[in-house]
Amino acid sequence: MRTLRDVDPLVLASILALLAIGVAMVYSAGAIYAADVHGSEAHYIKRHAVFAVIGLCAMTGMAMIPYQKWRPWTYPMLLGVTALLVLVLVPGVGVTMGGATRWLPAGPIFLQPSELAKLALVIYLAYSLEKKQSHIGTFAIGILPHLVFAGLVLALILVEPDYGTTMTLSALLFVMMFVAGVRVQHLAALLAVALPAAWLVLMGAEYRRVRITAFLDPWAHQADSGFQLIQSWLAFRAGGAVGVGLGESQQKLFYLPAAHTDFIFSVIGEEFGLVGVLLVVCLFALFVYRAVKVSIDAPDLFGRLLGVGLGLLIGMQAGINMGVVTGLLPTKGLTLPLISYGGSSLVLTMAMLGVLLNVTAQARQRTVLATGARSPLQRISSGRKRARAGGLDASWTTG
Repeated sequence: MRTLRDVDPLVLASILALLAIGVAMVYSAGAIYAADVHGSEAHYIKRHAVFAVIGLCAMTGMAMIPYQKWRPWTYPMLLGVTALLVLVLVPGVGVTMGGATRWLPAGPIFLQPSELAKLALVIYLAYSLEKKQSHIGTFAIGILPHLVFAGLVLALILVEPDYGTTMTLSALLFVMMFVAGVRVQHLAALLAVALPAAWLVLMGAEYRRVRITAFLDPWAHQADSGFQLIQSWLAFRAGGAVGVGLGESQQKLFYLPAAHTDFIFSVIGEEFGLVGVLLVVCLFALFVYRAVKVSIDAPDLFGRLLGVGLGLLIGMQAGINMGVVTGLLPTKGLTLPLISYGGSSLVLTMAMLGVLLNVTAQARQRTVLATGARSPLQRISSGRKRARAGGLDASWTTG
């Protein structure tokens, strides 16, 4: 039980606060829709509450497992997730919803393998980048293996199709390689190739081109592809500074599609106004800041990369979702972590957070006798006297 007492209190507090907001907002945003579709206002909140409790148990259990024990499971997890992603694409096996085939039937629930892929990919990158530290500066060792293994997983997610998750994990791949010490020149060259490729993939599907067009001028498409974004703006406008009050949203009354899932942030904006929006943004910012700051003091590079990767993954998904509903980014099918209605996705997200909490606990245990503060942006020199990111050793301090 020592581990649970040592987890970072601010990281844990931000997680629990966001989860509590999610429970309240799922009921508020989904009650009317649930009554119309399922005959009961409590349909979504009952399911969400059950998954939240299961998620809390999963988070607690994962927080008690030393993160070092995930090392031997790195490749079995990666292979298992790859097999599930392939299985999703088998006709008659994968479940299609909203034009995307992303789920597998698992009794009364649907399992989304791409959610499992997030944890598996972060663990793989942390393990592999640590193991290859002695040759991290070479393209053949520092980049190529990670492109091959991670690229296969990302390609399978992309063809579901799930462009948003693919781009999120691609960005995380770059960040983790940078933190681990991959040469900036190699990353820049890879980025020069990856960005045009991402654009071609984006524009290669008709529905994505429609989203881009609606994003650029939603009012010209207010009757079809721009409708959801306009309704989201109207929700924020109605909320003003302090909102119309919990449960009083008008946009959730069949005007705003996906009000309890992808666009739940809009309902928060309408019911709690700018104050509520800033509260949610600050909670996510606090979570990411503390997760990264504490994780850099983990006992080894595997822990540092694992903690930083998981913290940034949640932060990036939240940032993309909030960017979409405010019109700063084109529409993508990403939910707001810990707040949007969800089943397996909520449980798996909280399981990932349990791993992160264990990293923070071990980092805090390690720094009880520390004499100097550390910076997540500091770089150390390799044996060839080259600045390298992320490779923090026991003698490292800020200067």
